[in-house]
This record gives sequence, C-alpha cells and structure tokens, in this order.
Amino acid sequence: MENTRTNRFLLTGGCGYFGYRLACALHDKGAEVILFDTAPPSQEVPKNIVFLQGDIREYAQIEKAVSTGVDCVFHIASYGMSGREQLKRDLIEAVNVQGTQNILKACLQHGVSRLVYTSTFNVVFGGQVIENGDESLPYLPLHLHPDHYSRTKSLAEMAVLKANGTALRGSSGVLRTCALRPAGIYGPGEQRHLPRIVGYIERGIFRFVYGNPKSLVEFVHVDNLVSAHELAAEALTPEKQHRSAGQAYFISDGRPVNNFEFFRPLVEGLGYRFPKLRLPISLVYFCAFLTEMIHHLIGPFYNFQPLLTRTEVYKTGVTHYFSMGKAKAELGYEPQERNLDEVVQWFRSRGHGRKCHSSLSIRLLLDILFVSALVAVALSFLPVVGS
Repeated sequence: MENTRTNRFLLTGGCGYFGYRLACALHDKGAEVILFDTAPPSQEVPKNIVFLQGDIREYAQIEKAVSTGVDCVFHIASYGMSGREQLKRDLIEAVNVQGTQNILKACLQHGVSRLVYTSTFNVVFGGQVIENGDESLPYLPLHLHPDHYSRTKSLAEMAVLKANGTALRGSSGVLRTCALRPAGIYGPGEQRHLPRIVGYIERGIFRFVYGNPKSLVEFVHVDNLVSAHELAAEALTPEKQHRSAGQAYFISDGRPVNNFEFFRPLVEGLGYRFPKLRLPISLVYFCAFLTEMIHHLIGPFYNFQPLLTRTEVYKTGVTHYFSMGKAKAELGYEPQERNLDEVVQWFRSRGHGRKCHSSLSIRLLLDILFVSALVAVALSFLPVVGS
C-alpha cells in the first residue's frame, strides 16, 4: 500500500479472526495499528500493535480510541452473524446500528478522513435467487429480512455510505467512506463457522445435505478479504482520486460452488463419510423455524445452540453469487485461488479427525433414526383428520 508508513489504522473488532489477520498484514507493511475490541486477541500480538479494550456501544470509549491521531478506521466489529447470536435482537441492534453511529460521530469529531466498513452480502439477499448480481441491486427491504443481523447490517451500511463527504469538524477535509460486502469467510484458524461445522461432523450430526445440488453460493479466503480491505482503504486516498468513496463492493473468491460440495474436502479430509442423504430445503427450513420458536421460549433459561437458523438454511441452500467486476475495476482486486487444504491441516494438527470407524450397520441405523425423527416432527404439525 502507498504511504502506509505514515498511516495509523484503528480496527474495531480487531481481535477477531479477520481483524487480527488484517492488523498483521498492515503491520507487516509498516503501518501503525490499533486494535479496539471487547477482549484481547487470543494470539500473541506483534510488537508495536496497540490493543485498546473497549465497546463500540460506549461512545466515550470509541472516541478515546479515535482521538489518538487515527487516519483510517476499519469498522469490522458486529454481532449476530450466526447460530444463537442471531436470536439476540436488542444486542444486535445496539452493536450493529448504535455502535456504527458512535464510530461515525467519533470520526467526524476527530478528523478521521477514511472509513472502510465490513458489511455483508445479506444487505441485498433475503432468500431469493441471485445469479451474478452486482452493486446496482437495491437493498432488500428491511421488513423482508428474516434475521436481525442482516437488517441491522443494512442500516449500518446505509449510514456509513450516507456519511461519505461529510465535513470533518475543525478541518477543511471530509470523511470518505466505502463498504465491502464479503461472502462467508474461511481459512486456517477461523473460529466462528468452521469449528461449528467440524463439531457437527465429529458428533455425527452432519448426516444429510439439502436443497438443489445445483445451487451455488460463494466464499472468501481470509487473505483475499485482507487484500480487498487494504485496496479499499488505499482507494479512499487523494492519490487514488478517492475512487472508492461512497461505494459498496461485493468481495469473494469469485468461484461460485455448491455449499456442501465446498465442504466435502473438509469432511473427507478429516476421515469422515460425506452424506448421501438429501432432504428438501422446505423441510429443513421448517425444522429451523421450530428450533427458533423453541429457543425463543426457553432461551432465557437454557441458551442452547440451534443446529441451523432459517437464515443459515437459505444462505447455504439458495443460489446467490455476485460479480467481482466492480471490485476488480475500481480497487484492483484480484482474488488468489484457494482451497480447504490448509483448513484440514489446521484441524488435524489440533487432534481433529476420525480415529476409529464405526460399522456400516451402526451408521445406517443412526441415519434411519435421524430421518425418522425429522419426519415425526414434520408430521406432528399436520392437521388431524376426524373420523
């Protein structure tokens, strides 16, 4: 990146998986980096990277971090992306919407000239088929989002892009903003999605796939996403004519793939059998809906992890992929080809992987019992016909 040695970056959510990788990449190029998060990173922080503990819901805390002469903010922090987190409406709203407003206010008050917001595909996707979509697609109407995370990320992205060009207090400059909309992130050490999937595999829960086998989705390797963020920040500078200012960009590896086929190398690489049973997506969606209703009732007493939420069902089973044309043309984004080999090696190095083989008859019996349970649940909600 140009001029990196004179830049100071603040990363909200900087101690998460992606934030930490981005911080290390910036640091390696000579940048000053500040990590702002509610908890310190689990990994050792390279020398000269500063960690500030704080919460973006508290304006005074984010203002203190921004007031240290920050030139660019990468706003990565969010809440409610997956699993039971998706069901905590008030917390999702506070972090994703109010937290973003706090960051924008602090940037304007303290002369921060650049802000790159980590958004999501979900701002335009709500379960409808999208094939090679681009940034001209409108936001999904807020009331059509079935989950609070996607709705609040839409509100936050709108606020960030609307703030582009706003005058900085006590300065002749303005705030330049842009938003990146990444696909699902993967890579060795990812801590949100992959451990959950591996847990399902190892506990014998991953016994079926669902939806059309020709459905296509996208993923983005963490290193490709790091590159996109660096390029986006650079494209906000005067040297690049602020070309990314006010813009949103879809970011992925650029290789649409069936969701379950994408994870086949992980399943088989850990020594497990890939499921042959395929269920209709409507049945799985219905079961996810029931699970959410049960969680709503007993969640305050027992906060269990749902197998799947409705949002996760359509994100994994409904075709939606996007063109990288705009990111390539305006940012110079060129995703490198990646696969799950490193991920498999990472899990194996930590003791994961099949250590013994169950007999075929036992696996078959478990499959039958699992399918029978699903069918029983579905049939229990059918109306009873009177005699």
